[in-house]
Amino acid sequence: MTLPFRDINVQAASDSYIFTSPSSPNAPALTIDRPTGDIRLSDASLLAGKRVARVSSIAGILGVVRLRLDKYIIVITKAQPVGRLRGHMVYKVVATEFLPLRERQIHDHDEDKFLNLLEGFIKSGPMYFSYSLDVTNTSQRQAQHDLSTPLWQRADDRFFWNRFLQSDLINFRTKGGRGSPAPQPGIDPYILPVIFGMLEIHPTTFKGTPMTIALITRRSRHRAGTRYFSRGIDAEGHASNYNETEQIVVLNDRGSGLGGFTGSGDMQSGKFGGSDGKEMQVLSYVQTRGSVPVYWAEVNNLKYTPTIQLKSTEAAFPAAKAHFDEQIRLYGDNYLVNLVNQKGRETRVKLAYEQMVDRLVSSPKERVQSDALTDEKFHTIETGTKPQTSFDRLHYIYFDFHAETKGLQMHRAQLLIDRMHEALIAQQYFRAVDSPASQVNGGRLEVRNLQTSVVRTNCMDCLDRTNVVQSMLARWTLDRMFIDLGLMARGSQFKEEDPAFEFMFRNMWADNADIVSNSYAGTGAMKTDLTRTGKRTKAGALADANIAVTRYCKNNFFDGPRQDAFDLFLGVYQPGAANIGSQLVFVDRRPVLIQAIPYLAAFSLFFVFVGMWTPRLPDSAVWPMRLFIIFWTAVAAWSLTFIISNGMLYVNWPKLVPRPWAVEGYHETISKVVRKDKILGPLVAKHERGLSTARYINAEEGKKRIE
Repeated sequence: MTLPFRDINVQAASDSYIFTSPSSPNAPALTIDRPTGDIRLSDASLLAGKRVARVSSIAGILGVVRLRLDKYIIVITKAQPVGRLRGHMVYKVVATEFLPLRERQIHDHDEDKFLNLLEGFIKSGPMYFSYSLDVTNTSQRQAQHDLSTPLWQRADDRFFWNRFLQSDLINFRTKGGRGSPAPQPGIDPYILPVIFGMLEIHPTTFKGTPMTIALITRRSRHRAGTRYFSRGIDAEGHASNYNETEQIVVLNDRGSGLGGFTGSGDMQSGKFGGSDGKEMQVLSYVQTRGSVPVYWAEVNNLKYTPTIQLKSTEAAFPAAKAHFDEQIRLYGDNYLVNLVNQKGRETRVKLAYEQMVDRLVSSPKERVQSDALTDEKFHTIETGTKPQTSFDRLHYIYFDFHAETKGLQMHRAQLLIDRMHEALIAQQYFRAVDSPASQVNGGRLEVRNLQTSVVRTNCMDCLDRTNVVQSMLARWTLDRMFIDLGLMARGSQFKEEDPAFEFMFRNMWADNADIVSNSYAGTGAMKTDLTRTGKRTKAGALADANIAVTRYCKNNFFDGPRQDAFDLFLGVYQPGAANIGSQLVFVDRRPVLIQAIPYLAAFSLFFVFVGMWTPRLPDSAVWPMRLFIIFWTAVAAWSLTFIISNGMLYVNWPKLVPRPWAVEGYHETISKVVRKDKILGPLVAKHERGLSTARYINAEEGKKRIE
């Protein structure tokens, strides 16, 4: 079993960085040459006398990234223990450091901006790892893996968040490097996979029975991004804001505290302590969430509700097919719970989803159920015949969440759980034991029960409504687990049996809602008062209004750099592979007059306030000041009207990977300004003509340089 090193020393020399593990003196040292970035493995004992400028201790190597001018090794300098799960310690990345391969003597604007984006992203991003437990995979998938393979090779590629950053090390592992063109298994302990999302571990008791409960949400590295800049699916079938959430219960856990390796601790396996001869039981329940799997987008234009763009289901059919083919292969039957509104602007997205399921399922049979509140309380689509293809394992369930829970009647969301009762019974959950006999089998869990399907929930953002429904499904399943374990009588609910456990459960799921929402929308989740307290309150509604305003500001004016950070970290944009002439990619290329309008509005409002609140002499004339205020009020009104009418010009768009709809909308808006605005039109048109000429000249120069 090859596990990542827990202790790594970095020796910084003028010609290389040398990584060694003090606890494994016989292991080869990893050397990364400066400034070339060539990777090689060396005998650590031969490097003992090498002259170095600095020696430091790190928790692991996050990866290597190439920016425009240089490569940087990103190392984890501080990791915070989160807790022990099945005896394995799990850590959160707290601090990192960028080790440059070159010593830069001058500052480059773009290089500094790239570094700031990455540093801010890593600092704010919740990333977790374990040296001995595969946190990228569910307990059920872990039970099927060969534990003799290196940890990074067992990792789920979807949730291996730093997979791109580890590319140099992985390529060296599989292909070798200069002077050693062969696979290099010696580098395996230096490759450390991390996940992005939420992870909480709570050693607790239920009615006096000690146990560990954990909640893990893994965010997919594919099509990751921010709320309005990442919607729908891509051509490969990757859905935006795709998360896998696993709720784990462990009985007789090994060393559930935060202590170090003492007593019966095993440094090699990573397991800690024992379970007093009792077999450890592991129970797990998995859910997923992801954007509606069609081609659609919401285009920011400074209006509170962005414009929805939706392509035909025919165009998105191959992508949706690829998406659900993977989902069925990984999870079995998929229960597609759709929570978007059936009326208003969300209707088109709902209908597109249903049309897509109709195309995927053979002989689709639809059922619609209504009540006094809504004409479409439930809408289900399933195959009407005996399953003929794998896509007949899709079961579409629409629930009009907002209509049913209108007026703070959140308890009515339970209707969805009741509607899915038979499916949830058949779905089951994963259950396994880790007994002394299992150690003969390489430490693999002995499986007693498998989860045979998954509930895939979505709303428009896959945040607020989705969070509520997922917590209710987790609650229902946890009740069932406790009954099956003999901890509760049949028909009982844990919220009535143990109030302290109920409080912990609610807050754990509310924390999950906030963290998932923060990474996607930039704010905490709405409706968390329901998750934390069990009821909808007026204070919670006011808090949601505050979140809505904050989301509006962040999504329009701050999410561009956040999306750039996602694209840079995950390798969607690679500065080192960018075209010639890619300097100053962050420069604002809008016409100067367009850029000046917000400043003109601010100065106008300032002068209006100055005119209104400046004291005047008793004998001074009134009309000059009135005309002053009227003039600047008119200028402010014109400026604000221009900004609102041409909102696409003032959204903070991503600059590294421009969104097609953003580029198209920008040019349409500029054309409208040129045609219709009598003041700015001629000036903007002149600027655009000059800019087009400059672009043509630069393109010709770039072409010559390439030749």
